[in-house]
Amino acid sequence: MNRVLALILAGGQGDRLSILSEQRAKPAVIFGGKYRIIDFALSNCVNSGITKVGVLTQYRPRSLNDHIRTGRPWDLDREGGGVWLLQPYLGREISDWYRGTADAVYQNLFFVEESDVDEVLILAGDHVYTMRYDALIRWHRAKGADVTVPVYNVPLAEASRYGILTLDADQRVIEFEEKPPQPKSTLASTGIYVFNKDVLMERLQADAAREDSTHDFGRDILPAMIGTYRVYGYYLTGYWRDVGTIDSYWQANMDLLVDLPELDLYNPETAIRTREPRYPPAKIGPRAYIARSLINSGDIINGHVEHSVISPGVYIEDGAVVRDSIVFDGCRIERGAVVERAILDKEIYVAEGCVVGGTDDYTPNKERPDLLSSGITIVGKRARLPAGVQIGRNCIIGPGVREDDFPGLWIASGETVRTRRPVGPLGV
Repeated sequence: MNRVLALILAGGQGDRLSILSEQRAKPAVIFGGKYRIIDFALSNCVNSGITKVGVLTQYRPRSLNDHIRTGRPWDLDREGGGVWLLQPYLGREISDWYRGTADAVYQNLFFVEESDVDEVLILAGDHVYTMRYDALIRWHRAKGADVTVPVYNVPLAEASRYGILTLDADQRVIEFEEKPPQPKSTLASTGIYVFNKDVLMERLQADAAREDSTHDFGRDILPAMIGTYRVYGYYLTGYWRDVGTIDSYWQANMDLLVDLPELDLYNPETAIRTREPRYPPAKIGPRAYIARSLINSGDIINGHVEHSVISPGVYIEDGAVVRDSIVFDGCRIERGAVVERAILDKEIYVAEGCVVGGTDDYTPNKERPDLLSSGITIVGKRARLPAGVQIGRNCIIGPGVREDDFPGLWIASGETVRTRRPVGPLGV
């Protein structure tokens, strides 16, 4: 696989993850209490023998730069390979902010051209799955394909969210529609593409010259190639999730609590690597209760944790309850607090007697009903919740909120609380 270059698209803002991606790039969002979402693409590359990897960043790149650094956790700090962080820059006539997924690669075409490879593997940085790309590359070569698109069967009700493909009996793509309102099939593009290098360069240059193009692989590049180039679909089985929404992100975390053989993070052949902070071992108190949960190093758990994913360095006091929730690094949940069906970002303080999400009212969020309507409440990085506050469902508590930002001790379902003070960078 030393003749393959992987490019991971990691520059999107990720508005659909709301405050979880306000202060960091979407692929840098914590997943499973231990990983960042981009760890899956990086680890899949290394597990497949692909060691030439470019990461295309744009929105708040500091979070990804700090996480990836030299690539050592993924064995990418090596001669003859490695990881390159590629950001848009101004200074040449053709340089500008990325205008789409295809434009992001086009603006780094010099990097592709100088790479001594035969194929270019395009990957999304915000998907959760384990996959051996080497098997995909071998299949692509055997078919003599110009481009190969892994496809995944999705429920018909969700198909309009994806690029939908129609294949013939030989798995050649005969139709490609991006997010059609009336899908003709349930075969969704996974946002993974294997291009022959010369074909990719040719098509990106042609697309850049089109004034009416959105410069997107799904909307522009792939549909224009059908019938002219050898475009094939490759069936992807097992577990694959686009975690670009609050609901899909929450559900993918909860899937880790079920014994799914297709999402086995303990298999050494598909192991997911990450840059893990150094914490002491987890400590479980004498009256603690933990069921169907993931806990991590540095956790001190004296309370009740059920069906939840707990990141490193979290403190849960005696009498506190965390249920059906995702808790990021360094949070502190005091005595008698209840956190239910919520996502807590890093270093949040939940004071004694707080209740987060403990009501039966599922009123959608008034500001963003498109993001929050299933009962999940999200709390932003380094927020401090006052003692005794009751927060309903589908609420947003913004990053950096302090006790005096709350209008009272009752925040109804669907409400949003933001700080009145300027909030600077809050780290990664």
